Amino acid sequence: MSRLDPWKNATKQLDDACRLLNLSDDLREYLAQPNKVLRVKLPVKMDNGNMRIFTGFRSQHNNDRGPYKGGIRFFDPDGGIEYMEREVMALSAWMTWKCAIIDVPFGGGKGGVFVNPKKEKLSPNEMERITRRFAYAISEIIGPKKDIPAPDVYTTGTEMTQIMDTFSKLEGTYEPGVITGKPINQGGSLARDVATGLGCVYCIREACKSIKMKVNGMHVAIQGFGNAGIFVAEYLEKMGAKIIAVSDSQGGIISKNGFNVKKLAEYKQKTKSVNGFINSKKITNKELLTTKCDVLVPAALENQIDVKVANNVKCKIIAEAANGPTLPDSDDILYDKKIITIPDILANSGGVYISYLEWVQNNMGYYWTREDVISKMEQKITNSYKIISNFSKKNKIDMRKAAMAIAVSRVVDAFKVRGIWP
Repeated sequence: MSRLDPWKNATKQLDDACRLLNLSDDLREYLAQPNKVLRVKLPVKMDNGNMRIFTGFRSQHNNDRGPYKGGIRFFDPDGGIEYMEREVMALSAWMTWKCAIIDVPFGGGKGGVFVNPKKEKLSPNEMERITRRFAYAISEIIGPKKDIPAPDVYTTGTEMTQIMDTFSKLEGTYEPGVITGKPINQGGSLARDVATGLGCVYCIREACKSIKMKVNGMHVAIQGFGNAGIFVAEYLEKMGAKIIAVSDSQGGIISKNGFNVKKLAEYKQKTKSVNGFINSKKITNKELLTTKCDVLVPAALENQIDVKVANNVKCKIIAEAANGPTLPDSDDILYDKKIITIPDILANSGGVYISYLEWVQNNMGYYWTREDVISKMEQKITNSYKIISNFSKKNKIDMRKAAMAIAVSRVVDAFKVRGIWP
């Protein structure tokens, strides 16, 4: 397994929190291991008439604070199927801590199918057959009060609706609360599309206040110009910030004068990449991470900021819109450089918080306005940021260690109340 094994990274972060909280070895072991990891075989008939076998996973990490919650990705990470299993285990653990730090009554889960629909150019019919087969395969362990999936890499509201429909038909009842991230006409929540990006912006705003830096006029670099990255860019631009560098899976671009985010998003929608945008210079993803700026937003995949990158980062704030973009060995380097790193379990928690609100609305059959949903999210994320920041300063530790310590302590409190049975 690669030295960038995400499961090792996730457990290293847990170990740091356990040491800080003086937790016993047996309790640490309990917190580390997922409750269940389901690996499923997915035979699917393709458009050419041939059968193809896919592999899917669902990792259920911890449910001491409530049912499992976490996305489903269709992706093919470097390292193959075995790496993906470790990846979803790590992501399910991070979801446990994310739900705890944002204080919603969920535990952590994560799932995926080893396939890259973008690379393979799968047809809509092939995507639907893979999605429904996966939904059928994991139907025994998901449910509105058991495990509530959501969209993730290369999955959308369309796939979520297909999973909901498959599960509902198997159950014989309408079950919109089995999954979140659905279209509005299928029981989705208003503001779900902007949730992750807007939540990240609230965190950046609070971080700027803490160092008395104005958002208006600051320079921002964003690695990953997908859903989260685009909305981070849009909202920061509205607040007066300049987006000077962006990247996607095809590479990156930079402009000292900043980009018009709306035009750049339209260009990417048309060409499928940011490369070649007018008045821009091409850069690599690694170069983007070390671009001189005020705020760096890793909004792509995990394992991006290694020790070498950390030593060369030139920013004041890092806001982790992606899951696990910073390797554990890099945290101390960034802290010593007095860079505020807003950890992923807080910076991208807007998505899971509005997923929680969607689930609540599904269960009660009553739906709030967009303003209501955004207001609830802003208050929750702002309060959570202040709690973590204060804990960080009081204990003279970085924001990640602070967030992890608070999250782990909340899960431990729930575990101690519930006890062990049978």
